[in-house]
Amino acid sequence: MKHQNTELRKLVGQTAAAGFQVGVRRTFPISPERVWSFLTSPEGTTLWLGNVSPLVFKEGEIFASDEGISGELRVVKPLRQLRLKWGRKDWAKPSTLQIRLLSSHPDRTTISFHQENLDHPNMREQMKLHWENVLSAIWQKTSAVNDEEEMGNDE
Repeated sequence: MKHQNTELRKLVGQTAAAGFQVGVRRTFPISPERVWSFLTSPEGTTLWLGNVSPLVFKEGEIFASDEGISGELRVVKPLRQLRLKWGRKDWAKPSTLQIRLLSSHPDRTTISFHQENLDHPNMREQMKLHWENVLSAIWQKTSAVNDEEEMGNDE
């Protein structure tokens, strides 16, 4: 007799212990130093946290944005990783967000957003779209800077 699996099939992004998770990433033609500098600048933090008071990027730093996003920095590894509690005011509980900078070339960096402890599949889809939009906005902002610098080099 064949073994029958009586467990329900997991949904996309569902984990055994951390609810739902989502990850998105994009590679940028700039150094990890420039990516880190942008992500931690007021202009950069506005894209992924909203309008917040200037942050000191250290473990234990608490933030709250005008848009209702709040949380706490848990791990800060400059040029490599941020791990934080990240939630919206209408959520029952915060999620865990990790931002990693991955690079094996001095002029190329992959930005990875990974979020877990999301309550349901719809929240996962909303956050997938949100982080894709954030990466597109980062691309627009950083590619404009790259274009200006290249134009300046041609003079």
